[in-house]
Amino acid sequence: MTVPEPRDADVVDADDLPSVPAVDETVLGRAYRALSFGIVSVVLLIAFEATAVGTAMPVAARELDGVPLYAFAFSGYFTTSLFGMVLSGQWSDRRGPLGPLTTGIASFGAGLLLSGTAGAMWVFILGRAVQGLGGGLVIVALYVVVGRAYPERLRPAIMAAFAASWILPSIVGPLAAGAVTEQLGWRWVFIGIPVLVVFPLALALPQIRRRASGPVSAPEPDSDSSAPGRPPSLNRRRIRLALAISLGAGLLQYAAQDLRPLSLVPGAAGLALLVPAVLGLLPRGTYRAARGLPSVVLLRGVAAGSFIAAESFVPLMLVTQRGLSPTLAGFSLAAGGGTWALGSWVQSRPRFEPYRERLTTLGMLLVAAAIATAPSVLIDSVPVWTVAVAWAFGCFGMGLVISSTSVLLLQLSAPEEAGTNSAALQISDGLSNVVLLSAGGAAFATLGGGTVTHTTTDTTASHPAAFTAVFLPMAVVALVGAWVTTRLRER
Repeated sequence: MTVPEPRDADVVDADDLPSVPAVDETVLGRAYRALSFGIVSVVLLIAFEATAVGTAMPVAARELDGVPLYAFAFSGYFTTSLFGMVLSGQWSDRRGPLGPLTTGIASFGAGLLLSGTAGAMWVFILGRAVQGLGGGLVIVALYVVVGRAYPERLRPAIMAAFAASWILPSIVGPLAAGAVTEQLGWRWVFIGIPVLVVFPLALALPQIRRRASGPVSAPEPDSDSSAPGRPPSLNRRRIRLALAISLGAGLLQYAAQDLRPLSLVPGAAGLALLVPAVLGLLPRGTYRAARGLPSVVLLRGVAAGSFIAAESFVPLMLVTQRGLSPTLAGFSLAAGGGTWALGSWVQSRPRFEPYRERLTTLGMLLVAAAIATAPSVLIDSVPVWTVAVAWAFGCFGMGLVISSTSVLLLQLSAPEEAGTNSAALQISDGLSNVVLLSAGGAAFATLGGGTVTHTTTDTTASHPAAFTAVFLPMAVVALVGAWVTTRLRER
């Protein structure tokens, strides 16, 4: 009996990945146009959902009598997305990204519908958890699609397009969601989004099936599979670790939201689950910034965690300390969407490819400077627009760093490991967000940040030291990230 060639077995070999003539090698060229429009549209809808749902969430929690459970609507999404990331990485490496992508989008839409039709808060939170699982599956599968379907020289450009797709939702999303919530009700914000995903799927799926379906290579000779050419099964150990990291992150978030002494028990249990799971899921040497791939994964977490943790407190600081309205406080960060996309576009220029590590160093220094500058508005004589200017520069730095880490990850990953390594990158990103947000929130509450009250006649502001205790440590973390950028290349 003869063993069929890999093409006949629906197995994609790394050398057989599609190539097109150099004249058409642009992300919007004829060969890639449908795929690029399709996957960027998926990211655009995810971005719109992220900005729109956050606007409608407070109204939903109030109408469902679930304000005390409000934080779990966010943590439920996060914890299940971590599991989805690991599952998607395993699935993509062994079967190709088409399966996790379609399953993830279906789960994402089902979660939105479940939350949008919920009659009780626990059903709403369940919908958010289902949605998070889908989001984790989708984001890693998209990275694998980029790694397989696009040649290396086009990957920076498509990553820049991903970043640019957040600009419009960041500006229009809250306004549109607010209008829909006021005129039609918050449920339509959740129910309406799944319908919009049909068009990008119709564009992208045929191209993904043609360019990126199937496992990258045949299984190893010692595989347990009895059928020639059959991809190996999922790594069950990594799935168990994924469950541990999701549960541990949920416990840690719960402990950070309740600072009573009793909350130390779930906090300790969360750390006991998180630490071994993180060590098992991230590349070996990540915690000590080993050169190459481990430092790329670590940099992603350091950059995302420090910046997002600091950004979360900017509107609150402007409202409570300088008297801005919530709308004006939100608009102070609006320019950041454009400068983030500009930074991502700069790193995609071919002339800067030899200097990618230097770009990431510059990016982290800009992030550290922006975070350190933000609390200066606690001094009344400092103009309030200082934050907007500083944050625009910080977002430019983030555009340089986030897109560059995505490009470097695919450069340093073997084709058959792209899914697993992409999952590690996303885990580093998401997990650092919850850890640094939890640490910043605890410091904020300890120094009097929890005393904020708003009435029609009076506003009692948090103690300024509470904000300083958030921003300055995050600036130090960003400076550590600048050091990590010197270790992105193996010697």
